Amino acid sequence: MAPLAHPPPRTGLLVIQPLRRRHCGECRGGPSPLLVLEEGAPRCLDCADLGHLVFLPSGDTALTRRSREESALSAVVVRFNRRKGRYERQGVLVEEAGLARAEARCLADAEARRRRRVRDAARRAAQDLRFTDAFAAEIRRLFPGCPAGRARSIAEHASVRGSGRVGRSAAGRALSERAVISAVVASVRHVDTPYDQLLMNGVARQEARRRIAGVVEAVLAGWRASGVGVEVGVEVGAAEAAG
Repeated sequence: MAPLAHPPPRTGLLVIQPLRRRHCGECRGGPSPLLVLEEGAPRCLDCADLGHLVFLPSGDTALTRRSREESALSAVVVRFNRRKGRYERQGVLVEEAGLARAEARCLADAEARRRRRVRDAARRAAQDLRFTDAFAAEIRRLFPGCPAGRARSIAEHASVRGSGRVGRSAAGRALSERAVISAVVASVRHVDTPYDQLLMNGVARQEARRRIAGVVEAVLAGWRASGVGVEVGVEVGAAEAAG
């Protein structure tokens, strides 16, 4: 239960959804699905004077925000993610009357918010399309021999919003040469070499990359016009360093 002993620092009230339910350190009741840490000791919601609050799961941003606005008392609920090694927000505890008022407000302007979401989605889609076009154009500038369809495919894959891929990094959004090359090398590695099969066969990642490095360089050399861009070995090395 080490994660329970070290909640993330933040302002406001914080409630923990423990990985294993524990008994309250004050009333000994439980085990409790939600706990508050006071001086390192777990307290149930009743002992922490939060028992009258209701749980609102994450998911509806407007309802969550308005529920907290309508509640004189509220708390954020978090749970430790072992795989990621961090606490993640699960929802909030709010007053039942505050939640009811927030739900009424959301119902009253639901159509306006829906239209706004549609407009925002269209605006983001247009932005993403322009960025993908620019990314593909930069690929073609650095690798004139890369087929236009392949350059477009690489750009679309690298620039998916929220993917965490190189195209969405700060360097990628700035269309830095290193980021663009990294995206191209990654595509060649997965599409034009047996890299994925090597990984499936248990070959260590760095060893697998070493084995297919020559194929990657050959493909990049074929896509590069004579005298354009940087040395192939430098391209692959830069991409390896970046990814």
